[in-house]
Amino acid sequence: MRRLYRLLIQITGLARDPSVHAGGAERPLRALMTASVVLPIVVFTIASWISYHQHFDDARDRLQRNLNRITEHAIKVFETFELSSRYLDELLNKVSDEDIRRDEAEYSKKLKGVAVNLAQLRDLWIVDAEGHPVVSGTIYPMPRLELSDRDYFRVHKNNEVQDVFVSGVLDARVGSSKFFVISRKREVEGRFAGVTIVSIAPEYFTDYYSTLPVSENNSAALLRLDGTVLARYQDVARAPSKLPQTAPFMQAVRANPNVGLFTSRSSFDGVERTFFYRKLPRYDVVITASFATDSVVRAWIGAMSRHLIFGIPAVMTMFGLGMMALRRTQRLQEEVARRESTEQALRQAQKMEAVGRLSGGIAHDFNNMLTVILGNIDMALQRIGGENPRIYRLLDSARQASQRAATLVQRLLTFSRQHPQEVKAVDINRLVQSMSELLRRTIGETVTIETVLGGGLWKIAVDPNQLENAIINLAVNARDAMPDGGRLTIETTNSFLDEAYAAGAGGEVVPGQYVMLAVSDTGSGMSRHVLERAFEPFFTTKPSGMGTGLGLSMVYGFSKQSGGHIKIYSEVGEGTTIKLYFPRLSEQRDIPAWSGDERTPARPAPQIGGTETILLVEDDEDVNRFACEALQDRGYRVLTASDGPNALRILETEPRIDLLFTDVVLPSGMNGRQLADEVRARRPEIKVLYATGYTRNAIIHHGRLDADVELLTKPFTSDALTRKVRQILDTARTPPSPPPA
Repeated sequence: MRRLYRLLIQITGLARDPSVHAGGAERPLRALMTASVVLPIVVFTIASWISYHQHFDDARDRLQRNLNRITEHAIKVFETFELSSRYLDELLNKVSDEDIRRDEAEYSKKLKGVAVNLAQLRDLWIVDAEGHPVVSGTIYPMPRLELSDRDYFRVHKNNEVQDVFVSGVLDARVGSSKFFVISRKREVEGRFAGVTIVSIAPEYFTDYYSTLPVSENNSAALLRLDGTVLARYQDVARAPSKLPQTAPFMQAVRANPNVGLFTSRSSFDGVERTFFYRKLPRYDVVITASFATDSVVRAWIGAMSRHLIFGIPAVMTMFGLGMMALRRTQRLQEEVARRESTEQALRQAQKMEAVGRLSGGIAHDFNNMLTVILGNIDMALQRIGGENPRIYRLLDSARQASQRAATLVQRLLTFSRQHPQEVKAVDINRLVQSMSELLRRTIGETVTIETVLGGGLWKIAVDPNQLENAIINLAVNARDAMPDGGRLTIETTNSFLDEAYAAGAGGEVVPGQYVMLAVSDTGSGMSRHVLERAFEPFFTTKPSGMGTGLGLSMVYGFSKQSGGHIKIYSEVGEGTTIKLYFPRLSEQRDIPAWSGDERTPARPAPQIGGTETILLVEDDEDVNRFACEALQDRGYRVLTASDGPNALRILETEPRIDLLFTDVVLPSGMNGRQLADEVRARRPEIKVLYATGYTRNAIIHHGRLDADVELLTKPFTSDALTRKVRQILDTARTPPSPPPA
């Protein structure tokens, strides 16, 4: 009943808005609609249950009456067989086989008189001790036949039976008829003298069974106790002549050989039947009758369907009237709820966008300052070396603090969707497997990691390093939510987000094919208040000093910048599941494949200095000065400019320039990309290296680096700068691609 009520709630739309349930005017309508469906269903169910059992009781009663009838018939027929067999014994008493053969015509006539008067008999035969027929009621004169291989002869000769033997169905060796026999042993002075045979026509029984008042799906059969079929109605093509001992019928007969009732699938036609059987007295023969279960079910369904013809229209009419009344009262409330939901989603999106813009702007300025701070500290450490340990320790602490600040800035840029991404075609399953050891070291031994990786997973276009950071952040959050240990599950699968899901997500999702990455834990879960603010930067529920509140913010920005979607499912005390959806990568897109080797750090180049000439273009004086000193310390000749026009004037006067190192954001109306295009137009041999701390510029589109771009992200150290410069100078330059429109 509870499931039925929930189904009615879904049909009528009552569960769309909790406020609908609170309306006092709607409760009587809901009660009326529920009663108009539930009460007829309850009454119909009870009536159906009673009718169902009644149909089967009637069918079993008819089956038992049929079995009684065919059993009485079989007993009388077998009594006739026995009388015929005893008649043969008396007729041939003290008569030798030679006398019978001599007077074969007379004896054949007597036997024929018996066989003709009894329709159930096919013939009467006398067989000698060697297995040769002596006389028959229908064949005269008797040809020379060999019957010693027949089972009815063998069992009597070997004394395997004491009295009467019933054979299986045999093919006649004279003529084309089929028959089974009841045989008795002949003895002369205690010696085996042959057998007397009463041949029986199987069709006599099948013709009688066909006259019973049963349906077309009922059957009756005559079988031996060992499963040999003597006669059966209805006959089935390819039906076995003998049931296997493992058949349900044989198992039931072995358990109770005299009488029984059971339901099983028939070994003859494969139909589920209810069998009633009974053993004939003094014979190893079983009479059985059955009916098909589905025929009774169809009769029951037909009877109940006639009631539904009148009941369903009445129920649907009452239900429809109630629904019409309820829909009118719901329409206004649904519209109000829809507008409130849309406004709330819009407010949340605007808030996150505003925070992202603010974070991106702050991060841009901080990157320039951190470049100067981190770079100069690094250069100071290189020059001090180990001469003054105290000063070295202080500067090293300042460098570590600067690096932590740089990490925070990068997370802010990721949240604001302004971190440059090196997009590759990534197989998430392979990436997760390669991170297994890193995750175990990160979250410790108290948490059990399980992976459920979907088969046939599509590839996605993301920055693999950013994806790894996102997984690590989610794993660390899951570990912190399970202080006493627990289970962390990482799951991947192909998904399809339809229009209904996209509408429920407030328009932030494009319907289509996605690859889903889910990270689940068995921790403490999140309250509704925490869920609403989970993606806000610097929001955290951890104690002071235990977290920056940028982990989920970074994951949120990364998923949005990758064109994906993120969703949190959590319940207090039950754990949390965070699902990331990334668009499926179409095969025709020209994106390099991720090999997994990027995580292994390359060995440092043996030489990072040089004597080449580098044109440095940077509008920030401090960054310009630091970069110039860092390159000059490694032997490079450096020419500096603060904007694009000055750089072009230097290009005209300097005959040799090997590398252009330029910031992307420049004053005077010419950005770094435009400057590089102009330089390459004049001097195609000059290589270009960009520097930036902000992605909304000319070398990054949709958050992704252009294909022909070499980029050094701010903040950078002198070592990182000189290594990148050396790498580009040592690499054969490819022809530049045309700038994007």
